[in-house]
Amino acid sequence: MKKIMLLSLTAALMLSSCASKKDLLACQTENKELSANLQSAREDLAAKNARVQSLEEQLASSRKAMTSMKAQTDKLQASLDKSLTNASQNNISIEKLVDQINESNQYIRHLVEVKSKSDSLNLVLTNNLTRSLSKEELKEVDVQVLKGVVYISLADNMLYESGTYKINNRAAETLSKIAKIIKDYKDYDVLIEGNTDNVPISRENIRNNWDLSCLRASSVVQALQTQYGVDPKRLTAGGRGEYNPLQPNTTEVGKQRNRRTQIIITPKLDEFMDLIGEAPKTE
Repeated sequence: MKKIMLLSLTAALMLSSCASKKDLLACQTENKELSANLQSAREDLAAKNARVQSLEEQLASSRKAMTSMKAQTDKLQASLDKSLTNASQNNISIEKLVDQINESNQYIRHLVEVKSKSDSLNLVLTNNLTRSLSKEELKEVDVQVLKGVVYISLADNMLYESGTYKINNRAAETLSKIAKIIKDYKDYDVLIEGNTDNVPISRENIRNNWDLSCLRASSVVQALQTQYGVDPKRLTAGGRGEYNPLQPNTTEVGKQRNRRTQIIITPKLDEFMDLIGEAPKTE
């Protein structure tokens, strides 16, 4: 009888032990899932905070541009008033003055048309690119237009293997979409600009953040050329190290925003130089 009771007690303890192990494993699994969800939520919040900051910067830039345009308009009005006064004082013929004003107005209209065309192309470009990117890609790719230039900012952790300038497999699809846009808009030049945070780095063949930013930009340029067929004559690679921060490097969010590669799409410089050469001569 005692033996039967002892066996029953042993079996009960074993069953209890098995149940405890099962509960422990379930708790560990649940803990891992919760930790992963928490990390994902933190990354999503950081990306959204970065996007809010970017939109605030765009709004500030637009307000600044409007202020500048008003100042230019006021300056033009003052110049016109001065011309009318000088014409009256110096007995310049009204016909000659009208010709000068018409020539200036024609040049201004030409500038407005060029800017309007450029703005329209930039808007179409950014819309096409934004529509082609997935919801997940948009968390790490920021597209905006500032002063007639399209800026595509990509987070370093989506482009490169950690602490290196080697492009990872995850970036291939995103770069292919950007390359298609670049190839569709042949009248634009492209500058690839690497940026880092201020955390020092020293590895084999990478002396500092200057090296890292330049090497990363060069990696993207070569990928666009060799893998996606972008004309290398349109491409320029450059690095700015830690010296072009978007935010102070005092927080993880700030460092995350500063570690980026920008693909900057600009109208060809020679077109602007030709436009400047067409400016009307004043007497």
